[in-house]
Amino acid sequence: MENLGVFSVLIPLFIIIMAIITKDVVVSLLSGIFLGELVLHSFNPFEALIALLDGFVGLFSEGWITKTILFALLVGSIIKLLSKSGAVEGFVYYLSEKQQKLDSSKGALLLAYFIGIIIFIESSITSLVAGTVARPLCDKNGVSREKLAYVCDSTSAPVCSLIPFNAWGALLLGLIVTAIEDKVIEGEGITLLVESILYNFYSLITIFMVLAVIIFNINFGPMVKAKAVPYEEKVAKEDTKKHISVWAMILPLLVLVLMVPLSLYYTGKGNILDGSGSTSVFYAVISTLIFTYIYYISRGYLKHKEYFDALYEGIADMIPIGLILLLAFLIGSVIKDLGTANYIATAMQEANVSAIYIPLLVFLVASLTAFSTGTSWGTFSIMMPIALGLSASFALPIPLMIGAVISGGIFGDHVSPISDTTIISSMASGCDHISHVRTQMPYALVAAGLASIMYLGFGWMSMM
Repeated sequence: MENLGVFSVLIPLFIIIMAIITKDVVVSLLSGIFLGELVLHSFNPFEALIALLDGFVGLFSEGWITKTILFALLVGSIIKLLSKSGAVEGFVYYLSEKQQKLDSSKGALLLAYFIGIIIFIESSITSLVAGTVARPLCDKNGVSREKLAYVCDSTSAPVCSLIPFNAWGALLLGLIVTAIEDKVIEGEGITLLVESILYNFYSLITIFMVLAVIIFNINFGPMVKAKAVPYEEKVAKEDTKKHISVWAMILPLLVLVLMVPLSLYYTGKGNILDGSGSTSVFYAVISTLIFTYIYYISRGYLKHKEYFDALYEGIADMIPIGLILLLAFLIGSVIKDLGTANYIATAMQEANVSAIYIPLLVFLVASLTAFSTGTSWGTFSIMMPIALGLSASFALPIPLMIGAVISGGIFGDHVSPISDTTIISSMASGCDHISHVRTQMPYALVAAGLASIMYLGFGWMSMM
């Protein structure tokens, strides 16, 4: 179906609004997908239902989707193994006894923050490690899981976009180089990408804003009412956890993190920037489970049967998350068929506005695209060619336009309930998904407002 116009935008917005109102993201996604298929199939409910079912099954034909789902399920196993073995309790005990500075509400959040800064290889791994490590400390010190989820989410994709020596950098560099080869712009791809970091205003503001929120304990909006999960000290395991090495927590997570760049190097055949992100995180989680089995069994932390019982329990815990991820991927496909992104891009290109406003408009349109589709990478792929073409037409600084696209993609993805990074941040923090979206949004809007002012200002300066 062609020329859906504004309806192509209303359908994804319907899903997002319904998710926020009902607080049931599965029902919201399913109803939105069915509504989209209904429109695409001339309002024939039978054909729409068949298309929905076929589309759901068809997702598994995409290798990267299957690996991402397996990653999400097996991550649950890692979290459960860390808990069942006593590694989490041992880690909390170690910090309580040896590192009193971290055993506080501020220290717990700072731990999550600096883990997010240090681990810039892959956004999902960043959220997972930060959430898993800091969650028990946050519970112990009365910090709400909503606030932890905000810290995890705000130091995942933003950091990955600011330190592009990862799959994010590979995608962005590829889009820039393509425009150079097509004679749309001139310059060196890697130089333009590095220069654009200074114009990635949303990510830069967010990183500093999160630090200020932690240090000064800033709470506003729905975050004020967020309550901490009661922390129950398991006295029965007091003696046991004293004898569990702190490395029982650290080593599995270290293997998980280090295996990502190694796998990127392997899948990229020697070039880490050409590696497959989905394959790398899948290899990383499998390697971690193998290492954990050998390490925990040999040290007596778990028995063979206990290990596999925990593994299966962890997978079961993640089934709802896996379902949400699958539906998020499916709505992305439906939105593509509806032509949502093309409609937004065309409307922007046809707008007769001054060049001063172009960087701001690129940021806003990229934000709306990522918000509606739930994907920053998809937004980069759609908006980067358009933005680079506009920079050539209006003689605007290329790094500024690249930064506007990246910032918009990160912001829109950051506040979208159907974003995989938002979902994974909720999962890692043990926070209700919709509650995370609601509490995080005011902070993200403040950062986006400041970024908008900066894009407007730099747009004006570039025309001087």
